[in-house]
Parts: sequence; structure tokens; C-alpha cells
Amino acid sequence: MSRKKTLLIGAFILTLTGMISRIIGFFYRIFLSHAIGAEQLGIFQLVSPVYSMALSVCSAGIQTSLSRFIAAKTAEKDSSSALHFLVTGTVFSFLLSLLSAAILYFFAAPIGEGFLGESRTVPLLQVLAFSLPLSVVHSCIAGWYYGRNKTAIPSLGQLLEQIIRVMASYIIYLIFLSEGRTPSALLAVLGTLAGDLVSCLFSLIMIRLETLHLGYRIRTLTKPFAYLKLLLLMSYPLMANRVCMSLLHSLETTLIPGRLLANGMETAEALSIYGVLTGMAMPLIFFPSTITNSVSVVLMPDVARNQAAGNRSSIASTTAQTIRFCLYLGIFSLGIFFFFGNSMGTILFHNDDAGVFLRILAFLCPFLYLDATLSSILTGLGKTRQVFFQNVAGHSIRIVFVWFAVPIQGIRGYLIGMLVSEILTTFLRLASLYREVFFSFHAWSDLLIPSGAMAAAAGCTLFLGQFLQPLPLSSLTVLFLEVGTAACVYLLLLRPLLPRNILRRKR
Repeated sequence: MSRKKTLLIGAFILTLTGMISRIIGFFYRIFLSHAIGAEQLGIFQLVSPVYSMALSVCSAGIQTSLSRFIAAKTAEKDSSSALHFLVTGTVFSFLLSLLSAAILYFFAAPIGEGFLGESRTVPLLQVLAFSLPLSVVHSCIAGWYYGRNKTAIPSLGQLLEQIIRVMASYIIYLIFLSEGRTPSALLAVLGTLAGDLVSCLFSLIMIRLETLHLGYRIRTLTKPFAYLKLLLLMSYPLMANRVCMSLLHSLETTLIPGRLLANGMETAEALSIYGVLTGMAMPLIFFPSTITNSVSVVLMPDVARNQAAGNRSSIASTTAQTIRFCLYLGIFSLGIFFFFGNSMGTILFHNDDAGVFLRILAFLCPFLYLDATLSSILTGLGKTRQVFFQNVAGHSIRIVFVWFAVPIQGIRGYLIGMLVSEILTTFLRLASLYREVFFSFHAWSDLLIPSGAMAAAAGCTLFLGQFLQPLPLSSLTVLFLEVGTAACVYLLLLRPLLPRNILRRKR
């Protein structure tokens, strides 16, 4: 099987399972918004950056390094060395996660009350401490499968984790109601713990079966520190990148409610606004990024293999096609969220603010989806330091807007800061990548035609809306029909530009 076909199959598997997981997660967010309310949702979102930071310290850089080294050893048909990397990286990350979990559990009160400024986050942090080692093991094992282009196993684990999370949260919700307790954010973190436990057990079972199949013996690992040194040398800048980003994101999280108070809001209102933004609007904006994130995961090891083989033309071709695809998806998403944002907020979340946020955040989409893939390509080329400084620049801009713009303009000041930050980061990545790989870009076919196609698709839905208005259909059904029609028209108009047609012309 060719590398290109393997890449496409891997991306398809990740996209399919990722899309299913996002759909489940999307309805899960709707359930949470109705079950615990916007304020409790905001409290749940407050602890997420702290947990992400702990997870980044333990496994973020290691997983990416594992993926790269395992991909290289697999290309050399050296499965034994690849497994040596896996064992060394997993054991190191697991031990680090135990230390991090202990800190998170025993220092939950200072973190919650002092750093986050909300005492109700303390029990949530303590529950998430138990989830940390489980998530780290699952993450490292996923790095093995990504490096070998076997995306089905981690994809299935991700899907299983999401299903268990939703089921556990719903069961806990019913228990709360039966006991006469008010459902709170605690049910969400308990669901997270249950999902991580099941996905960890699944990953351990699958990797054990694979090591038996390959005949691996751990006693052949005679120099673990040599493998660990290589992993740490590569993972250090990646880990520093992720930890720094998590710190900056945590700073954003803690600053936003306080700066909203400076805008004249009460504490409950500030948390509710933050909950609507991060728990309702943002997950919807990130929903289409399932596709680009899936491509990013398989792009990095593929670019690393092509670079090792000196195949610059393949990297350039992959880069150009990836940029074009991300722009097509981003422009479509921009149109959908801008034209249908108000309806989505009202119909899906019963919240007008969510619709307003969606329309503003719509302009993020082309840059947001492009950013992830460009970062993955640069990482595959070994440009982790550049990616790090670009991320720092982007997040720093957002913090500046939080501090200075939010007290004046409210949450809109933060949204504007996000847009400015994403535009800057994307253009910095494009400039860095262009210096490494010469790739083609055509404004007419990559920007103007998709924009015109989206405008035409939106126009068609106006006529459809007039036709559907007198019919006895629910608002949700009408919304799905309009969005589906826009998607079909958009794809139909872009059909001459799709890769399959381009290949046919060349033939």
C-alpha cells in the first residue's frame, strides 16, 4: 500500500471515529447545559486548563516523540527498538503522572481557591487527579499506533471513552435526582474519570496482544536510559510548548471572570457567560476541526518519514493539498456559523448569547482549522522551537485583550482577541513553512471560488426557508435541512476543484 493511500486511510479512520465522538460530545454538551446550567458548566470549564496542563507535563511531548521514533523504527523494520521506545516512554510518563496526580489532589484547595478563584472547583480537581495516570497511559499507547499508521485502535479507544463518559454522567445524573441532590459539575468530572478508566484498560489489552504477536520480551531492553534520553531531547521543547500554552490558557481562564466583573457583571453572570462561550459555542466551532485534527495526527509522522527519505516534493505536495482542503472546510464553516449561528444558539442550547458568540467566532474557522495542520507539518519537519514561539505570541495577544479589552467591551473583547491571535499565528506558521518547503497557493481557486460557492449556498437556503416555513416541521428539522442543503450546494459548486477531478485532468 502506498504512503499516500495509508495516510488517507488513517485520516479517514480518525475522522470517522472523531466525527462520531464529536457528535456524541456535542449532544453531551447540550445535556450538560440543560442538566447543570451555564454557571456550573462554567465552573467545569475552569478546571479543564489545569487538568490539561498536568496532562501536558506528563505525556504531551512524549506522545509526539514516541510517534516520530516509532515511525522511524517501523520504516527500518525494527519493531523491537520501536517497542523499547514505547515501554521507556510509557513508564516514565506514568511515574511522572503519579507525582502530578498527588500534587493535584493534595493541593487542590490552593489551586482552586487561590489560582482559579473558585472554591467549588476543589472537589473537581481531586477527582481529576485520579484520571491523570489513566489518561497518560492511554495517550502513550496511542502514540505507538499513530507511529505505525494503525489509527483504528486509538480511534476506537477514543470512541469508547466518549461513550462511557456520557453513560456514566447520565447515570450519576439520575442518581443525583433520585437522592434529591442538585446536579452539579461533579457529574461531568466523574464521567471523565469513568471514560479514562475504560479507555486505559482497552489500550493496555490491545498493546499486550500486539506485543505477544511480535514476540517482544521486555528483558531485551538493556539500556532504557539511552532511549529515554532520545525521547526527552525531542519531547522537551514539545513539552515546554504544551505546558507554556496550558499556563497561558489557565491565565486566560482565571482572568476572564475577574475582568468581566470589572465590566460590571456579577460573579454568577460572569461564570454563566464563560460557560456559554466555552461549554456551548466553542465546542460547536471546533466540531468541524475533527477532520483537520485527524489529518494533523497522521501528517506529522508522514512528513517525518518523507523528510528522512529526502522527499521534499512529496512534502510540498502534501502541504499544498492540506492548505487547500483546510481553506475549503474553513470557509464553509464560516458561512454556516455566520448565517445560522443565531438559530443554532436558540434551537440547540436555548441561549441567545450562544448564537451571538457563534456568529463572531465564525471568522475564526479558516485560521483555526489551518493552524492545526500547519503546526503538525512544522513539527514533522523538526521545527518545534518555531511552533513554540508562535504559540506564545498568539496566546500573549489573547491575554492582552482579556486584560485591557474585556473590562471595556465585555466578552466581545475576548472574542476579538481570539481572532487577532489566530490570524497572527496562522500567518507566522505559513511564513515559517514557506522557508522550509516551497508550496503552491492560488488565491482564485483556494479563496475566491470557495467564498463565492458558500455565498451561493447560503442564498439557496433563503429560498428553501421560504418553502419550509408553512410546513409542520420542528425548528431543529428545518435547521438540519437548511444546513444540509447548504453543504450539498457548496460541494456541488466546488466539485471541479476537488482532488479526484484534478487527478483525472492530469491523466
